[in-house]
Amino acid sequence: MSGHSKWSKVKHQKAVSDAVKGKLFTKAAHAIAIAIREGGGVGDPVGNFKLRLAIEKARAVNMPKEHIDRAIARAIGQGGEALERITYEGYGPGGTALLIETATDNRQRTVSIIRNMLSAHGGGLGSPGSAQYAFEESGDGYRAKIVIPVSDDQREKLSAMVDALEAFDDVLRVFVNV
Repeated sequence: MSGHSKWSKVKHQKAVSDAVKGKLFTKAAHAIAIAIREGGGVGDPVGNFKLRLAIEKARAVNMPKEHIDRAIARAIGQGGEALERITYEGYGPGGTALLIETATDNRQRTVSIIRNMLSAHGGGLGSPGSAQYAFEESGDGYRAKIVIPVSDDQREKLSAMVDALEAFDDVLRVFVNV
């Protein structure tokens, strides 16, 4: 009766959905940690509006309460390293500028992975201020101040680069001046 196990069929589907959930939970945990840091270290949702919003978003993706509590404990320093928010600047195909917002507990690992991803897709990591000039802050992040026209081929390469960066758990958002 080989090949008639229900689990052998279900485990592949479950693995895919678990991977998607894991990424969503990681992003939600990073958002909770950043909300606590930006809220002055307040781990109480009543006294920290950003934390309350981050918890609501975590619940929207069905993150279990224990995971939320663990993320809060970690962010206020009870369970290991606290997350640090860092914005990296880089260049993509056609001279496009990129701002990469991250939340990490290990900046050396993060910069190494981002540098490798950028170079693998025809870009490079810039020094602080090298790409910031092309953007201006808006209400929810950055908006391109200087727009660079790119060809269709360069746009495809840039899209692949941004997709690869956003797949990395430490990356929160990527802004491009296209």
